[in-house]
Amino acid sequence: MPKVVSRSAVSSSTDARPTASAAAALRVYYCICGEFILVIEKSLSVLPKRQTDGATIIRCQDSGTESAIVLKLNAISTDPVLVERPGGHERQYRFSCPRCNLLVGYQSTPPPVKSGPYLYILRGALTHMQGQVPKDAFDGEAALDLSETVTQ
Repeated sequence: MPKVVSRSAVSSSTDARPTASAAAALRVYYCICGEFILVIEKSLSVLPKRQTDGATIIRCQDSGTESAIVLKLNAISTDPVLVERPGGHERQYRFSCPRCNLLVGYQSTPPPVKSGPYLYILRGALTHMQGQVPKDAFDGEAALDLSETVTQ
């Protein structure tokens, strides 16, 4: 049996400027339970927020002036929900975590993901550090008053 020999060389230059693809870092976001949910080319903190519920707006389709944001959503679709809004109703096609079923986002068109112009990620649903609760997870929730104790 002949002996197989393989050789390879790696070359790099410290003077080379980074390419556009190397400079474009992808951001990864996780559910509170630790499951990988979203990979996106921009940070969620720099994207616009929706006035009605504070959800992050992600453009999924190109428009005349703006291009779509590159993303991959790892979530399962649930049944649509009709939400009452000031001035009418809104149909939401929701997405939840495949591990713990926590609601993470929605869009206004039926699945698949990115079938409509926008995808909305709910405030406090995702974190960039796996296993860590996001800072805004409990925004708007009433604080528990631990100074009162119940005695029997």
